[in-house]
Amino acid sequence: MVICADEKSQIQALDRTQPSLPIYPGRCGTMTHDYKRNGTTTLFAAIELAEGRLIGTCMPRHRHQEWIKFLKLIDQQTPAELDLHLIADNYATHKHPKVKSWLKRHPRFHVHFIPTSSSWLNLIERWFRDITDKRIRRGIFRSVNELVKAITDYIAEHNENPKSFSWTAKAEEILAKVRRARCVLDKLTVE
Repeated sequence: MVICADEKSQIQALDRTQPSLPIYPGRCGTMTHDYKRNGTTTLFAAIELAEGRLIGTCMPRHRHQEWIKFLKLIDQQTPAELDLHLIADNYATHKHPKVKSWLKRHPRFHVHFIPTSSSWLNLIERWFRDITDKRIRRGIFRSVNELVKAITDYIAEHNENPKSFSWTAKAEEILAKVRRARCVLDKLTVE
């Protein structure tokens, strides 16, 4: 089973000072620029590639201890007979000696680190964008508990009808963008 996992840290429970005005033809949604901060949480999430099922939980911090707790949750919520190929970024927490020790004791986990500065390759980042756009950004949360409930509800809704993401861009299009970006960088370094 292939699973993409990461954490989205410092998600703020923001309470706007005024309610948003309703959307109607000719007027976009509104949101005040000022707010009250009510604390933060860290979302640990993993998406299973084939079906798009999510495993997620919120914790107050994002140290190696919390990463190990999350790995245990993944271990509990996946079929025990399957090897797990875990895609993760190069964050130091994921490579901590205690994490490495835990992984040695759980040989069904095979961790694959994506290259540095390429977190966009990890599919869970795409799902983080969805939850941010659809549930977190415009939400009003008077406490961290309200924020955590909104996140867990969103995960439960997703898992009622899970869908995995698939690449739609063609390799040629991506490589053409890379070539254009390199040309721009080459011009900048010459000047």
